[in-house]
Amino acid sequence: MSNTSQALPGPSERLVFRWWTPDDLELARGLWGDPQVTARIAAEPFTGPQIAARLAAEIDQGRAHGLQYWPVFLRDDGSHVGCCGLRPHAPGVYELGFHLRSAFWGRGLAREAAAATVAFAFGSLAARGLFAGHHPDNDASRRVLLRLGFRHTHDEWYPPTGAVHPSYRRDP
Repeated sequence: MSNTSQALPGPSERLVFRWWTPDDLELARGLWGDPQVTARIAAEPFTGPQIAARLAAEIDQGRAHGLQYWPVFLRDDGSHVGCCGLRPHAPGVYELGFHLRSAFWGRGLAREAAAATVAFAFGSLAARGLFAGHHPDNDASRRVLLRLGFRHTHDEWYPPTGAVHPSYRRDP
């Protein structure tokens, strides 16, 4: 089944989602090539090959699970904002994640994209729960998760950053 025929989170007031494709390497570089973005998801900035591998991993996630951290765009002008999506975490439970280009921080877009993704998870996917975590220095992500009804459950070691990340759960 082609990804284009699979469901996506619905558009929000300002945002639209679509699937990553192999032609999106420049978009991926603009997102995961930004050291301000990768400082929150990895111990070191991503290299060119790591960015290409990250894009390939998202595409593979889509093929294998019908999910990915989908690229997100502004509805009005098509600007690439970042990505937001889901990954399998446990049976019936998905991990929510979002990465925004630093130029779009502070506009409420992470909350808007995440809210659309949460609605998709509990609606179309009939998820039993959602998991999310964030870098301990990322207070903005903490606020987004709390506003969306997630509750802190524990802290866990996250090897890619070498830090203990606060972890959250949300039930339907």
